[in-house]
Amino acid sequence: MAEQESEELKDRVLEALEDVIDPELGIDIVNLGLVYGVDIDEENNVLVTMTLTFMGCPLSASLSYEVKRVLSEIEEIHETEVNFVWDPPWTKERMSRYARIALGLSD
Repeated sequence: MAEQESEELKDRVLEALEDVIDPELGIDIVNLGLVYGVDIDEENNVLVTMTLTFMGCPLSASLSYEVKRVLSEIEEIHETEVNFVWDPPWTKERMSRYARIALGLSD
């Protein structure tokens, strides 16, 4: 896959991930800063590296399912894997300005 096509697909993946809403906070996982990385291999398999707001958060299974569901709607993607990591730990500084405003946090 050409680099430009790969970047366009990655942009589409990130856009789709904005449809995955954290049910506790009501904000999508991209704007919350939970997505640490998106890697796409030559066969268009996607690895989403992400975290949760706190270790032991019970939402890992449902968020993993939602990530796979929204990415399955992108025709070019073959398989999706979600890798939860705890380092670096999530902090509210990772949130976008949009998420901070939506949650009533000051900039």
